[in-house]
Amino acid sequence: MAGRMPLLLLPGLLCDARLWREQAQALADVADASVPDLTLDDSIAAMAARVLACAPERFALAGLSMGGYVAFEILRQQPSRVSRLTLFDTSAAPDSPGRARQRRMGIAAIRQGRFVGVTRRLLPRLVHARYVDGPVGAEVQAMAQRVGADAYLRQQTAILNRIDARPLLPAIKVPTLVVVGADDVMAPPAGSEAIAAAIPGAVLHRLAGCGHLPPMELPAESTALLRDWLRG
Repeated sequence: MAGRMPLLLLPGLLCDARLWREQAQALADVADASVPDLTLDDSIAAMAARVLACAPERFALAGLSMGGYVAFEILRQQPSRVSRLTLFDTSAAPDSPGRARQRRMGIAAIRQGRFVGVTRRLLPRLVHARYVDGPVGAEVQAMAQRVGADAYLRQQTAILNRIDARPLLPAIKVPTLVVVGADDVMAPPAGSEAIAAAIPGAVLHRLAGCGHLPPMELPAESTALLRDWLRG
């Protein structure tokens, strides 16, 4: 359809195109949406370069969690190609020592042949409690199994070695929306608040009753925010 804006939707760790399914479909009248594959590389820089190699000349960019790290790197590599930016439940800061230790433990487990995907125990850290027992929780688990152990190892390695994005934030000049689940325990709202405060003109939106995966937990609300952002 003529006049649609190119839109790249970047998934998070152990996520695939299912994460953004509702948004890609619902925004089809205003956006030509695509979900790049972030499972093939073991550095954030390589992920960003792969996305840029296949992307339109200029595009709107949205990323969730790890996808936000890749979005920052795209802005570091080729900022002029990004027309507007949305960041869902991400952080510009490096991992804390404790979080980095957890990632190293996960990497060690994978190398010993132990991959369990998203367990029932982990689900409450990814989605709000009201979504654990139901289709959202089941789809999150299925998505992780599709991504699989090898990609998980590459993604965790990339995340662990990512660059501190905080110095980049004041230089971001495109219209920016920052969205966070009010009950996100994986990337607590304070991180999104700091990002929005550092990017000139950024707008912050908190989603009540939502965890780390708003596009799946609150698809209609996430879509509405993206639609307003695309319309500028």
